[in-house]
Amino acid sequence: MHASTPFPADDLFNPARPDSPVRVVVAGGGAAGLMAAGQAALAGAEVVLLEKMGRPGRKLCITGKGRCNLTNVAPLPEFLGHFGPTGPFLRQAFHRFFSAELLEFFQELGLATVTERGGRVFPASGKAPEVLSVFERWLDRCGVIVRTGMAVDRMAIEGGAITGVVCGGRTIACDALILATGGASYPLTGSTGDGYRLAEEAGHRLVPVRPALVPLLAEGSPAGRMAGLQLRNIRVRLFIDGRKRDEAFGELAFTEDGLSGPVILTLSGRIVDALGEGRDIHLLLDLKPALDEKKLDARLVRDFEQRRKEPLESVLRGLLPREMVTVALDETGLDAETLAGAIRSEERRRLRHWLKNFRLRITGHRPLAEAIVTAGGVDTREVDPRTMASRLVRGLYFAGELLDLQADTGGYNLQAAFSTGWLAGRSAAAGKVERQETF
Repeated sequence: MHASTPFPADDLFNPARPDSPVRVVVAGGGAAGLMAAGQAALAGAEVVLLEKMGRPGRKLCITGKGRCNLTNVAPLPEFLGHFGPTGPFLRQAFHRFFSAELLEFFQELGLATVTERGGRVFPASGKAPEVLSVFERWLDRCGVIVRTGMAVDRMAIEGGAITGVVCGGRTIACDALILATGGASYPLTGSTGDGYRLAEEAGHRLVPVRPALVPLLAEGSPAGRMAGLQLRNIRVRLFIDGRKRDEAFGELAFTEDGLSGPVILTLSGRIVDALGEGRDIHLLLDLKPALDEKKLDARLVRDFEQRRKEPLESVLRGLLPREMVTVALDETGLDAETLAGAIRSEERRRLRHWLKNFRLRITGHRPLAEAIVTAGGVDTREVDPRTMASRLVRGLYFAGELLDLQADTGGYNLQAAFSTGWLAGRSAAAGKVERQETF
């Protein structure tokens, strides 16, 4: 395992010699930073990776519920579609280094992977820390200098170009700086938004930072009464100001104050933005998506007839999880003790409608610190998609979640981190020669 060295432990603070290799500093040891550092070193640069925490990759170790959803094998057009309006920015990076190249990269490093439902790719061991260990060994072989407990306080910029970074009042000279400091979610892993401040100091515009892939808050008590219940194969429709705007199908979970789970996280980005605009948000849950209204009514008629002498509450346990039965009765106004054979057609209609349209009003979302991904960040219009280089400051590059890029769950965000890190690392290593020729 690669053993990083605490600050300061060498002559990093001495000026680089004119004839020395390109020196690249990578700020941030997450997925993007790890990939960027190794690729820059492979391209011939002298690379220093600065990580503010005691060890790199802390967020990487908890992603995918500790299993690390590395990527997704969806084809490129579908893949880009999961990123929304800023997705096209990634086309150049994905053409250079996409899921096939990433899987080959891990295979060469000895990390076996497995592809699961929905095209999601995980390490075969199911253990995210193994991914970090693979990266640490690789960086060690590449000769990357890793320094932990070091955060970039500010950048040294002269004549519109990066000349170094200042850490603890001392300057590390460099030819290029890759900012890969992550977003502002999961701050205990080190993602505290430091890169946003540095980007702004360099003159970059930030798209407002907000949570994405975040649990939602629901009005009233129904969700809280079912806290801990997880449902599969549920269709969820999103209504904004009374108009259907989106839908998703999959798994969800009820929490003490609302909803979570993959299908909810997928819709949450759009919901967060709508809430910020003061819009009225409702989710309609179709609890029986495999049955249309006619087939569901036939199912209810059959169940009520076959179990006509049983109370409605007992019959509903054959249709719903136990935790939902009381909620269904309360929401429909039906009596738990009514015998199934005595249920009138109008009462059956109310139950059928509720099963297909369980309505929850969304009033908010959990805080940014609990979001899986940060939405917003460095405006991609100010970054060259061919190199990840700043269009404002020479020698400055961006990678990963710091950029205004965010996607659904399923391995898309991590692939973006790896791809932008790969491209930034390669570009930064080649940048010194290019700048000498151009400027």
